[in-house]
Amino acid sequence: MLAAYYTRIGPAHEVLQLGEMPTPHPAAGEVRVKVRWSGVNPSDVKMRLGSRGPVPSQTSIIPHSDVMGEIDAVGAGVDPSRRGERVWIWNAAWGRPHGTAAQYVVLPQAQAVKMPDSVPDEAGACFGIPALTALHAVLTDGAVAGQRVLVAGGAGAVGHYAIQFARLLGARQVITTVSSDAKAQVARAAGASDVVNYKTDHAAQQIRDLTQGEGVDRIIEVNIAANAHLNLEVMRPGGLWVVYGSGTPEFSLPFTKMISRDVLARFFIVYSLFENERATAHRLLEASLAKGELIHQIGARMPLAQIADAHRAVETGAVIGNVVLQI
Repeated sequence: MLAAYYTRIGPAHEVLQLGEMPTPHPAAGEVRVKVRWSGVNPSDVKMRLGSRGPVPSQTSIIPHSDVMGEIDAVGAGVDPSRRGERVWIWNAAWGRPHGTAAQYVVLPQAQAVKMPDSVPDEAGACFGIPALTALHAVLTDGAVAGQRVLVAGGAGAVGHYAIQFARLLGARQVITTVSSDAKAQVARAAGASDVVNYKTDHAAQQIRDLTQGEGVDRIIEVNIAANAHLNLEVMRPGGLWVVYGSGTPEFSLPFTKMISRDVLARFFIVYSLFENERATAHRLLEASLAKGELIHQIGARMPLAQIADAHRAVETGAVIGNVVLQI
């Protein structure tokens, strides 16, 4: 099969390459998926740059965890009727070297989730990380019903879904921050009540004014290292800070300000959701997809041969929305 892979960490155009690799075959309890679309996420970029450490000797890493495709083979113990199913996949590259930037991927059947017929193919490559991260962020610690929610980066892959899920799950107000007029339009189309450009001098004051001075109940945060101080200015006392990302591996926080505001901080990574958390998120995602309630913001569609360009686009933030590769 044709696959994209790397054997060492480094810049996308220096380490990513295309080549032929053995076509995998499903073992007992597994399915093989013929890949149509492979999603590129910031975590894929970070892994390629070394967030997991150096690549072990003689190992070829096929990147990406998200995918949409069709089951074309099943292992022993899997219902043969699953052949031909359109599916999306989660955690394909988590804890294993072979992800979805290839013509085929094999994994346990539970990780291949049937898609409603009405959902566009390429959207399925956006569910495993962006959509599930957004869903868990609005569901954790009692969910968002009746809350004022601030979504950091509302035009981003996760933020765009978070706006929609917060609105669908009953948030009282959904405010989001963006960095441009183009991104503001995307966030408003997703259902944001209010949009604030965080690059302005008075972003914190604007957000406080939008909440009549009360502050927001929950912040869904993409980059705690960059946004911590703004967040602390706009949170209500006792508010919840749900953090799924950081622009740097280490950062500092002002202890006095945080303790004086009774901040509750919740950090999570979507790869390691507990079974009950993942089941809840899957159920709600499936319901929203079946009802056609979601907008899927695909910012770029590229062929597999342009994987280095796709990684670079995600790394630099050059694209508004999700980047997907057609296999």
